[in-house]
Amino acid sequence: MSGSRMIGSPSNDRADGHLAADVSHAPHAPRPTGLVPGSGQTGAVGPQGALVLDPELLGRFDATGPRYTSYPTADRFTERFGADDYRSWLARRGTLGPGGAWRALSLYVHVPFCEQLCYYCGCNKIVTRHHERVPRYLEALARETELVSQALTGSRRVEQLHLGGGTPTFLSIAELDTLLDGLRRHFEFSTHGDFGIEIDPRTVTPATIKSLAQLGFNRVSLGVQDFNPLVQKAINRIQSLEGTAQVIDAARHAQFKSINLDLIYGLPLQSRASFAATLDVVLKLRPDRIALYNYAHLPERFKPQRRIDRAQIPAPHDKLGIMCDAIERLVGAGYVLIGMDHFALPDDELARAQRKSRLHRNFQGYSTHPDCDLIGLGVSSIGKIGPTYAQSARDLETYYAAVESGRLPIIRGLVLDADDLVRRTVIVALMCQFGVSKESISSAYLIDFNTYFHEELGRLAALEELEMVEVTRDRIAVTPKGRLLVRAVAMAFDKYLTPGTAGGRYSRLI
Repeated sequence: MSGSRMIGSPSNDRADGHLAADVSHAPHAPRPTGLVPGSGQTGAVGPQGALVLDPELLGRFDATGPRYTSYPTADRFTERFGADDYRSWLARRGTLGPGGAWRALSLYVHVPFCEQLCYYCGCNKIVTRHHERVPRYLEALARETELVSQALTGSRRVEQLHLGGGTPTFLSIAELDTLLDGLRRHFEFSTHGDFGIEIDPRTVTPATIKSLAQLGFNRVSLGVQDFNPLVQKAINRIQSLEGTAQVIDAARHAQFKSINLDLIYGLPLQSRASFAATLDVVLKLRPDRIALYNYAHLPERFKPQRRIDRAQIPAPHDKLGIMCDAIERLVGAGYVLIGMDHFALPDDELARAQRKSRLHRNFQGYSTHPDCDLIGLGVSSIGKIGPTYAQSARDLETYYAAVESGRLPIIRGLVLDADDLVRRTVIVALMCQFGVSKESISSAYLIDFNTYFHEELGRLAALEELEMVEVTRDRIAVTPKGRLLVRAVAMAFDKYLTPGTAGGRYSRLI
């Protein structure tokens, strides 16, 4: 297709399930010139080699769809699953299938507090400057941890810990120390685990970073979004390059294993030229990982976004150009496309896990720990135990009322059936490895893949005509041209998606 460009590293290895039927109605996309040859080496930009940017194809998929941090997606959770169900599955964990008794744990702790409102943000957060609210929250977290521990069976070894928010560094170092002490009383932390924390570079100092390392954190994620002052003002997030660079330098000096920067394209007042200037800076900073998120403007769902002037948001044509330019720059600079909107340097653990087919996807995004059960702690957190998902109360008062009365704060969840489990495995493989072995699925789940997924393979035929996937007797592979639209491929296997059911529930594919 004209306008395509192949990208590789020269030095290193609420849409419907029949989305492809609507591609003829999409707007025209920019047609950039130039071709960047790919190395074709496994792992250069994913396990099958080079990435092809086809802006015209990308522009056709002007639709929405799940990000598949879980399958089924969180909007399928039901209130019929409650605290008693979660407690029961925690107690059964030690007997869940092969390896259940010694399966390691991943912990997610949600810290909802932020000092300042960022207009673009859709996270569950509480904007406040009243730090005196923290002690009660820490006491509630400690009580919830105790309640989980009382019910939990099986291994208590923690391979992964992630503090998200909100802004976890709203807590002081002493308060973070208290939080970690409470976790260590009930869990055994691996000496080689991944322990990450999200930080706001505007609210920490190099001394803070050193203290975080002393507490045991070895991964850090920084919100940046954009370095352009006009864009920052439009989203109410003024952040200096100097301060951000100091934090990154401090993290490197403290020997953090990985540093991630979050960027967002499609924000108000962004242009291809302005975002190119931001990328100039980012590439000089050279973080280990980069998340390049698409701004989803959903003011009907997220009230802070109502303060953004819709007229200042880049037009779809320009937004697509920003994204294509950014991907070409990142991959050309040696970053590996991990999947969808994540990039990592070739020697980063995410890239290595992908090459070894050990990459996983959970509620925090891509992960190198596929064999862990996930325990969520804190308001709105989500966990995964065996074939179940469980979510805590999404408002603080309901959360407090539950844990302070000795009840687990679970308000909804789901028990996956056999069909959910096989589809989850297929979707995770597509999202993480850009392919799935039919024989592996058939053997693991005692099915005939082609018979079981007869309708789904029919849906893939339209994507195959667009050269987005290759379907053979033994395998489904997302092609270099289809990787940025891997969500559309995964959607073919989502039994919950039917025409007209998604609407504004999900973010845009591009």
